[in-house]
Amino acid sequence: MVLGSGTAFAGMDEAKKWIDAEFQPSTLSKDEQMKEMEWFVNAAKPFAGMEINVVSETITTHEYEAKTLAKAFTEITGIKLTHDLIQEGDVVEKIQTQMQSGRNIYDAWVNDSDLIGTHFRYKQAIPLDDWMAGEGKDVTLPTLDVADFIGRSFTTAPDGKMYQLPDQQFANLYWFRYDWFQRPDIKEKFKAKYGYDLGVPVNWSAYEDIAEFFTNDIKEIDGVKVYGHMDYGKKDPSLGWRFTDAWLSMAGNGDKGIPNGKPVDEWGVRMEGCRPVGSSVDRGGDTNGPAAVYSIAKYLDWLKKYAPPQAAGMTFSESGPVPAQGNIAQQMFWYTAFTADMVKPGLPVMNTDGKPKWRMAPSPHGSYWKEGMKLGYQDAGSWTLLKSTPVERRKAAWLYAQFVTSKSVSLKKSHVGLTFIRDSDIWDKSFTDRAPQLGGLVEFYRSPARVQWTPTGNNIPDYPKMAQLWWQNIGDASSGAKTPQAAMDALAEGQDEVLGRLERAGVQGECGPKLNPKTSAEDWFKKAEASGNVAPQRKLANEKPKGETVDYDTLIKSWPATPPKRS
Repeated sequence: MVLGSGTAFAGMDEAKKWIDAEFQPSTLSKDEQMKEMEWFVNAAKPFAGMEINVVSETITTHEYEAKTLAKAFTEITGIKLTHDLIQEGDVVEKIQTQMQSGRNIYDAWVNDSDLIGTHFRYKQAIPLDDWMAGEGKDVTLPTLDVADFIGRSFTTAPDGKMYQLPDQQFANLYWFRYDWFQRPDIKEKFKAKYGYDLGVPVNWSAYEDIAEFFTNDIKEIDGVKVYGHMDYGKKDPSLGWRFTDAWLSMAGNGDKGIPNGKPVDEWGVRMEGCRPVGSSVDRGGDTNGPAAVYSIAKYLDWLKKYAPPQAAGMTFSESGPVPAQGNIAQQMFWYTAFTADMVKPGLPVMNTDGKPKWRMAPSPHGSYWKEGMKLGYQDAGSWTLLKSTPVERRKAAWLYAQFVTSKSVSLKKSHVGLTFIRDSDIWDKSFTDRAPQLGGLVEFYRSPARVQWTPTGNNIPDYPKMAQLWWQNIGDASSGAKTPQAAMDALAEGQDEVLGRLERAGVQGECGPKLNPKTSAEDWFKKAEASGNVAPQRKLANEKPKGETVDYDTLIKSWPATPPKRS
């Protein structure tokens, strides 16, 4: 081992130092933490001195793992662990390269659960249930407690097996300036104009009214020009996530069903059993249907009318810090991964007592949305093992994956990155105490509403190939090169081409694509109506019903304050 005399005792000395200095708070007692660390020390003995490489995207949680937890793991176990941080698009590209070439690039990957449909069909990822009961049994932590992971349903395929272990999760929520929404003068002015109370918008009509109101009626607050909306629009890969991360579902695209609509999901892909059968409306899909086109039209309209002028030329990473600068009233599409950076002392959006001037709340839904549909996106970056990684390297990397998700370190990691993975962390007293400083994050993750925010599901058979179509086609709408309808027609056709190629290749077995023949939109509208399904929906005569809002404090009080009982 790297440590002192190379004995387990030396590893435990290091473990005690880390427990005392870093791994607090924890849901475990220090004795229980010592027992978990002792298991890691002993399980790692066969791999001492081995150099292992893992990778993830760059967010606060993973920075903590790469800079702190990787060092702790090496000092405690003697396995030399390098945790690389790269952009999300690069993670997808590199894992695709390893899957296609069989060349071992990394020994384990924090890879979005959005790829569950890809992993399940290509059979390049190790089903973790099989791994933990078989080859990896000797390196599987007895106290891992898979049932405690809130995202395990996201990483479970149609065969009932879990393919990925969640490492961090964050949702896409509504963000707003609570302090402005509470001001009597602003509230009175809004109600006088719109006839209902200023509050958390329940539907897109209210969001649009609020965006219009702050941009063009309020205009300035405390001498600062304010905007009623924030977004980004540059034709860039990050524009794809902006939409694949469930924008269409928020509008009401697809069918009812949690975690994803059935038989049509929020990408507009229709399923028959486990087979994707079409994306375009004339094949029974909904990618270019009225609900999808409405969602793109609203995105463009709001970006142009209510966001700062520079927003249209920004990428995801450039737009992220803007609300913290203090001149944005609300943002429909806001990732809770930004929370850690949004609560830093001294920001214009923070009070001197450490509490935020803003809050997060459930996202409003569009006019095509029906009760029972998903309402937004939840990212679940999850540990993934590939068959192309040699078994011994895979075992050593699996030890690290469990180390950074173990109960010994998970609660502290949750406090650093604010990306919960365990129920036990969410309901810990330390988060009850900290909740007032986090603007609704804890309340959301404790709420029953949480289940309506889900990742891309099992329906997408090749996420890397299909996801890149989104930013290219929607980018054409964002730049003005195409109308929303033309852009979504091209996207639907592009997705069908990928499905067709996979069908002809025959590489995905009985759950691979099998395209429906083209008929007509009218034919599929009638079939949906006759079957009692939602998608594809006809165009609504009125896409802007009356605005509806809810009082934030009333909403929060309606959620439970005690954890659900585990079965």
